[in-house]
Amino acid sequence: MKLPASPRVLALANQKGGVGKTTTAINLGTALAAIGEEVLIVDLDPQGNASTGLGIDRKSRSVSTYDLMIGEASVAEAAVATNVPQVSIVPSTLDLLGVELEISASADRAHRLRAAIGAMGDDPRLDKKFTYVLVDCPPSLNLLTINAMTAAHSILVPLQCEFFALEGLSQLLHTVEQVKQSLNPELTIHGIVLTMFDSRNNLSAQVVADVRAHMGDAVYETIIPRNVRVSEAPSHGKPVLLYDFRSTGSQAYLRLAAEIIQRERRLRAA
Repeated sequence: MKLPASPRVLALANQKGGVGKTTTAINLGTALAAIGEEVLIVDLDPQGNASTGLGIDRKSRSVSTYDLMIGEASVAEAAVATNVPQVSIVPSTLDLLGVELEISASADRAHRLRAAIGAMGDDPRLDKKFTYVLVDCPPSLNLLTINAMTAAHSILVPLQCEFFALEGLSQLLHTVEQVKQSLNPELTIHGIVLTMFDSRNNLSAQVVADVRAHMGDAVYETIIPRNVRVSEAPSHGKPVLLYDFRSTGSQAYLRLAAEIIQRERRLRAA
């Protein structure tokens, strides 16, 4: 099954929790929409934080990524509009916790998400033509994350500026390589985004230097700072770009979106 040329599918993955995956998915999606892209976020984390952070309450999640993964709903049936123009989301519920057991015996268990995304182009019920799909992965390397990697063109890795950052990265890169060899030969690392950078902390600067030394051009120039407004925004059901556009966090995510678009152009031209 060949990956669809459009939309571009990026999986945000890191098996460590609290590194800024969901925050990056929400705000990158909003920033991409602000520069004209039509964005679908797929919340593949049973905690459902991306759904909450975009203002989708639990009562509005009657159809979710669980239904998508067990083959009982299409993207057209599961996607809901958010308060952010040009951003939709397939929300998540705790039902997703049981999906691994339900599909583990199926031959296509690693391809469920790719099939759902691939079917979007032929679905007349879908009234939007998405140009980007961002998949917010759970904080583990389980079957849900494998589905995201199998469906994706590229992996975007949020990496917190902390002491053990590189330790977790090597395990993730090993999993990406395994998926590339067995399930999705076109998979690439789109880039590594350094998050929660604290300019007052010498360790943060050292982590940035170490990650750049090890990963080179794979690391985006843009660094996401530790920012109070970024932390506050989800409790209001908004991306930080809508909550406080002028904050340093908002401006960093706009720069990241611009950098990702530039990389996309280079990738497509190659």
